[in-house]
Amino acid sequence: MSNFVRVLQAAELPAGSKKAVEVAGKWILLCNTDNRLFAVSNICSHAEEKLDCGRMGRTWIACPLHGARFELATGRAMNPPATKPIATYEVRTVDGWIEVGILPVGQASA
Repeated sequence: MSNFVRVLQAAELPAGSKKAVEVAGKWILLCNTDNRLFAVSNICSHAEEKLDCGRMGRTWIACPLHGARFELATGRAMNPPATKPIATYEVRTVDGWIEVGILPVGQASA
């Protein structure tokens, strides 16, 4: 289990919105969609473009450059030109604050 960092008041991320935050030196994209919070890398695995400028669907985020979509829950690349996933992070709400795990999901803590 990762250590969590408090990053944003929950009220600052209403339903249907997204916001990039810096966590432990990495830019993470918080997405509030489909009645859930998601935290993913803010960088496209194909074009290295910032994803916070892209369109967000109920379960995905799209790169603004080439339209590659990534599944928010898993980071899986859903269509070309992206073939590699993006990192996902644990996210939770505690006492009205959004907290994000400092390590990507699946990466063992040191």
